[in-house]
Amino acid sequence: MFERYAIFYTPTDLLADFGASWLGWDSVRGCAARHPQITGIDVEAVTQTPRKYGLHGTLKAPFRLAEGRNLAQLRDAAHGFSAGQAAFDIGPLGLRYDSGFVALRPVIQCPQLQDFAAAAVKTLDGFRAPMSDTDIARRRAATLTARQDQQMLDWGYPFIFEDFNFHLTLSGQLSAQAAEHVMRLLAPHLENIIPDPFTIDAITLMGQDGAGMFHQIHRYALTG
Repeated sequence: MFERYAIFYTPTDLLADFGASWLGWDSVRGCAARHPQITGIDVEAVTQTPRKYGLHGTLKAPFRLAEGRNLAQLRDAAHGFSAGQAAFDIGPLGLRYDSGFVALRPVIQCPQLQDFAAAAVKTLDGFRAPMSDTDIARRRAATLTARQDQQMLDWGYPFIFEDFNFHLTLSGQLSAQAAEHVMRLLAPHLENIIPDPFTIDAITLMGQDGAGMFHQIHRYALTG
């Protein structure tokens, strides 16, 4: 039984394979993966923080199930949501250093992506248990705007709606100099494996085990 659930976007094919190796966690198979040997990067250290999630873009942040809800119901709801959404392109992705970490981010703003993520947050929120006082305090330890704080209280996560920025996380917190070094050495490994344009074609229901690692429960194609 999983302790928390989330709705992510997870890539497939070559990018998924490299992402599992880079982070050291294959969320599809639910097992550790061997890091690539990249001279000049301590890959294990750089990826320690995001490892437990696997390569992903958050759509609805991890949450505990509300009282009276179960996984079967959540699966049905995720499938229903995906069946009502069509796949769409968001343009190219690029390596970026923002908010203290390295990630793959859209090069151009995509309003359709913003709307899609907002719909996922709202549609599936009935499955989310209220945040604990501990979780609220942990979130507030970071600097939140008044709007972000209210979004956290109302929807369980501060960085949604106007504050949502889609990204596939590739590192923990790094200095600007360290991030520039990592991106320079990492870029050649990503050059031929990132689709362009990048397509959002599915949502993935994830479960977090007792050790904190996230597993893919099911990837639902967008068929609307």
